[in-house]
Amino acid sequence: MMRSAILVAVMSVVTILLRFLPFIVFRKKTPKYIAYLGKVLPPAIIGMLVVFCLKDITPLAHPFGIPELIAAACVVGLQIWKRNALVSILAGTAVYMALVQLVF
Repeated sequence: MMRSAILVAVMSVVTILLRFLPFIVFRKKTPKYIAYLGKVLPPAIIGMLVVFCLKDITPLAHPFGIPELIAAACVVGLQIWKRNALVSILAGTAVYMALVQLVF
C-alpha cells in the first residue's frame, strides 16, 4: 500500500513538473519554433487519431465501416455546431457504441 502511494506521488510530481516546465524555461519569451509547434501539433495529433480510429475499417465486409463513419460524422457535426471537443468526442463515442452494440 505504501509503495503504491509513493508511486502515485512521484508520478504526480513528475506530471506537474512537466506541465510547468515550459513556463519555467521560457519565462521571458517563447521561441518561435515552440509557438509554431503549439499551433500545428494539435491538428496533426487529431489527424493521427482519426487515421488510427478508421484504419481497421473493412469496406468490403459487414458492417462496411458504417458505424465508424456515422460516429465520425456525428463528431464533425457536433464540433462545427457546438465547438466543444469534449461534447463532440463523448457523443461520437456514445453513438459508435450504441450502433455497434444495438444495431450492427
